[in-house]
Amino acid sequence: MAAHPEDPKSWVETVDHLATTDRKQDLEDAVFIEKTDEEKKLVRKIDFFLMPTIWVLYVFSYMVWASVCNAKVAGMNVDIGLSDTQYFLTIVLFQVGYVVAEVPSNMIMSRWRPSLYVPLLMICWGTVAASMSAVETPAQLLGVRFVLGIMEAGFSPAILFIISTWYRRHEQSKRFMIFLSAGILSGAFGGIIAGAITDSLNGKYGIAGWRWLFIVEGVATIGAALIAPFFLLDYPATTKKLTQAQRDLAVARLQADGITSRGETGERSEVTHWRAFIHAISNWRLWLLCAGYMTIIGCYSLSYFNPTLVKGLGYTAVKAQYMTVPLYVVAFAIAVPTCIIADRVPSYRPIMAGGVLILGSVFCALSAGIYAYVPLYVFLCFINSAIWTANPLALSYASVSMGPLEPETRAISLAIINGMGNLAQIYGSYLFPGADAPKYLKGFVAYAGLLFFGAAVYLAAFFLFRRSPFKTRT
Repeated sequence: MAAHPEDPKSWVETVDHLATTDRKQDLEDAVFIEKTDEEKKLVRKIDFFLMPTIWVLYVFSYMVWASVCNAKVAGMNVDIGLSDTQYFLTIVLFQVGYVVAEVPSNMIMSRWRPSLYVPLLMICWGTVAASMSAVETPAQLLGVRFVLGIMEAGFSPAILFIISTWYRRHEQSKRFMIFLSAGILSGAFGGIIAGAITDSLNGKYGIAGWRWLFIVEGVATIGAALIAPFFLLDYPATTKKLTQAQRDLAVARLQADGITSRGETGERSEVTHWRAFIHAISNWRLWLLCAGYMTIIGCYSLSYFNPTLVKGLGYTAVKAQYMTVPLYVVAFAIAVPTCIIADRVPSYRPIMAGGVLILGSVFCALSAGIYAYVPLYVFLCFINSAIWTANPLALSYASVSMGPLEPETRAISLAIINGMGNLAQIYGSYLFPGADAPKYLKGFVAYAGLLFFGAAVYLAAFFLFRRSPFKTRT
């Protein structure tokens, strides 16, 4: 179904005619006319339901994910006797749980309704997050963090798959950026919220401030999950929040870009989970994208240490939480226009990702050699910017590259990429031990090398995928 520059009659008129004919065959033969009023109205409606909802949900996901670092700064490590090694293990075990559960979760989600599955995941991880307020020993914290990783694992890959299922190639970078901007801004405002909660509620009813942090964020997550089903969309061919004509148009838009969608013509997929899994892991292109994404998310671990790094510049515990805000504000200001530009030149996304990663590598190298407080704080701003900007570029590039794959295979592939990225945080979390303070030479040198390697991977993918792109069968 190809796009056509002329508009002989509106899509709605065409679909009304198809209502009395063989829908499957006629939809395959129909001509999709892009940039019509119907398409613009449809995209606005998709955006209205989908983007604000996943943005808000990711805010809660990210705040729960990062709450342990704010709790540590607020005194959790002292109250339960948590050592640096045990703190690293809390990060590692969360990532292990995440990696174990991501692919199975997306297998389930690709055959179920996202509008119900995603909120169910949120209720589970919100409950576990709130229960962290009751931990008394490092062992208890380690166990709860592992369970939290399993419960939260399905969220990000589910959203990546949903975006890849609803938007065309030239629309995805901006949407991935909108989604990930929730992480940037919650990283910023999460510090403010964490500081406010731990400061104002500390000692209330005999409960420490860091415990209140887990309680408030966990309960708020459950509350958001109860509202989410009223706004989340399912799949283009099956969602009940669109008319039949709009569903057909949503499918046609994707087909015009060579992007497969679940249930395009109403029948169930003939591809089993096992076959889809084999198709995914036997594709060499997937592992190249995994290698590149691992370098980005491996450096994502810096978010765990931002409060600690900033505190090392001479700030008090509460002020250090507030002073992490500019790190994310600068990242947001750089990432948004970069992704807007990327959608205008979608084929050059890997080039842009490579350039951003090279800049991040340079600032990491500078941080390893310059220890003055003000320059180091500025470098941290730009390192965070490079990581947060490269992330949506990498995700949109992976998503559109995998567009021709069957939906189940694409869902599994995106989960593998996301899972391998989170696996990289296991080694990333060991690169900033307290013994290396205040220079953290090992961490910044390692990050400089990782980001440079990631740039080389995406530049290589740019040329290799042009010669040998993803196909339905490989």
